[in-house]
Amino acid sequence: MKPFISNDAVLLGVLLAILAFVFITSSSSKTGWKKFYTFFPSVLACYFFPALLNWPLGLISPEDSNLYFVASRYLLPASLVLLCLSIDFKGILNLGPKALIMFFTATLGIIIGGPVALLFISSVAPDVIGGASPDDLWRGLSTVAGSWIGGGANQTAMKEIYEVKDSVFTSMVVVDVICANIWLAFLLYGANNARRVDKWLKADTSAISDLKKRVENYQSSVAKIPSTAELMTLLAVTFGAVAISHFLADQIAPWMQARSEWLVKYNLNSLKSSFFWLVVVATTIGLGVSFTRFRKMEGYGASKLGTIFIYILVATIGMQMNLYDIVDNPGLFLIGITWIAIHVGLLLLVAKIIKAPLFFVAVGSQANVGGAASAPVVAAAFSPSLTAVGALMAVLGYALGTYGAIICAQLMSMVVG
Repeated sequence: MKPFISNDAVLLGVLLAILAFVFITSSSSKTGWKKFYTFFPSVLACYFFPALLNWPLGLISPEDSNLYFVASRYLLPASLVLLCLSIDFKGILNLGPKALIMFFTATLGIIIGGPVALLFISSVAPDVIGGASPDDLWRGLSTVAGSWIGGGANQTAMKEIYEVKDSVFTSMVVVDVICANIWLAFLLYGANNARRVDKWLKADTSAISDLKKRVENYQSSVAKIPSTAELMTLLAVTFGAVAISHFLADQIAPWMQARSEWLVKYNLNSLKSSFFWLVVVATTIGLGVSFTRFRKMEGYGASKLGTIFIYILVATIGMQMNLYDIVDNPGLFLIGITWIAIHVGLLLLVAKIIKAPLFFVAVGSQANVGGAASAPVVAAAFSPSLTAVGALMAVLGYALGTYGAIICAQLMSMVVG
């Protein structure tokens, strides 16, 4: 039976309308919407509202649409470039060593937390995991690692690189969003009690005041209303990088496939994937561009455009989901909570040792786990003038997300044998 919506142009319009609805209502000041998104986060809504078009409404046939392919092959690498080109390494270093130490501690906590949690739950309560096969399990959890280190773009990259099944990915999205938002709630509560926590950590918070001034100066130096020529330059740099990424990926992947036997021996099958190299090259180009004058294109709205591309990608992923296939698997949530607990425990241990303020703990964590969506929110909970710090740290998370998630995935693959 032919679906009601079979034209991709119509479907794209519907998906954008859904995204606009979510963003408008989630930012509404009305009490009803605030309560709704408290229990059903906007990120989760962007996945699941499009899924309703598939099941139970049955209005679309994802198999007959090319939107996901276009979004994952063109908009994904574009978003990686856009979100990485604004990195100011000098500015990040000026945040102080404790800020960077806590950020990298948070990243390390995610990288080692995944395999440790998987090993622990598999040993203590192997029966609660059930559902997916061991191979599907670690592949699916690689998408959680991608999300918790880099964000939505890296999560989708892991889905493609490790060929995660849609049914498995659906469950992982739920684990990702719910576990991450439980931790976010704790951080927002902690922001209101920062003085007491800083006292327990014996932290020197004088650097926070200096940080506010530096960030405000940086924001004012790049913010502007772009001209048409500047917007065209932004698009040219972005999609020029996408073109180069595709070209190099098409050259590297066959070269790697010719060495397939060696790669299989060392469990490096992902290096044969053209999509893997597309993502890695795009990320690397974005980092390279950040050292040039094009970094100032952040003032043109680079990160906002990159975020839009990500959410279009999220919607196209969502429309492929069949909510009927979601299996209630408490074991996955147990892994997720254990994973977050390891991440948090390592953060607090290091913060106590180096006497880092709670602000660096919170923003360093959310720059990984929450990414650009929630890191600025957490930063603003401490002080509105620090919002940009969360965004800046989150961009660094995007840069490391691909690499960190791949390392975590390889470790998890070793755990399941």
